Amino acid sequence: MTKPTQYWALLLFAALAAACLLASLLTGSADLPMSRALAALGGGGDELAATIVRTIRLPRSISAFAVGSLLGLTGVLLQALFRNPLADPYVLGVSGGAAIGALGGMLAGLGLAALEWTATGGALCIGALVLWLGSGGDSGRLLLSGVVLASACGAVISVLLAVADNGQLRGMVFWLAGDLGWALHPWIDLAAAGVALLVALLGGRALNAHAAEERWCRSDGPQHIRCGRNGR
Repeated sequence: MTKPTQYWALLLFAALAAACLLASLLTGSADLPMSRALAALGGGGDELAATIVRTIRLPRSISAFAVGSLLGLTGVLLQALFRNPLADPYVLGVSGGAAIGALGGMLAGLGLAALEWTATGGALCIGALVLWLGSGGDSGRLLLSGVVLASACGAVISVLLAVADNGQLRGMVFWLAGDLGWALHPWIDLAAAGVALLVALLGGRALNAHAAEERWCRSDGPQHIRCGRNGR
């Protein structure tokens, strides 16, 4: 793909993202006409419309975009590290580990702040397990280990949902579906996404070199040419 094509594709995706953000602000379960929603979005409008648009919809929409950008960035980094276009947090079981940690915390009656830590711990544990199982092999072995663990995480999640009582089950299902009711400080989420993007850009050169897996060849004579990958 040439650079002008990349720029046009980037502009197209940016326009689609802006359109989705605007649609999420103007539509919802509340019966709010678009004219009132636009007025509230512009800083005016009645009190009910302002509460719905600026206090509920706007924080959740910004948080959704921040979390989505982090997931997308994670997928790109995993694809570069594994040198495989199929690698992503779901295929490798990292998301499943986070779900197990969060659902287990819900069953234990932990609060929202604690659930963030249990979800992070679950994701780190599965990620470390994938690296351990796939150590000593190529990227295909790592990817296969992740797929196996992702399936195991799915089974554990089903068990956790089955043993939950009715009061806990609704919250657990909402969490798995991507509940944004917690989104009260979206600018923190947006700042975290910006920091993660900056760190990825700083390490982008090394990741590109790793993903390219450049070949080298050396000639020991007209009949002896040896080639390898990344110094092997």
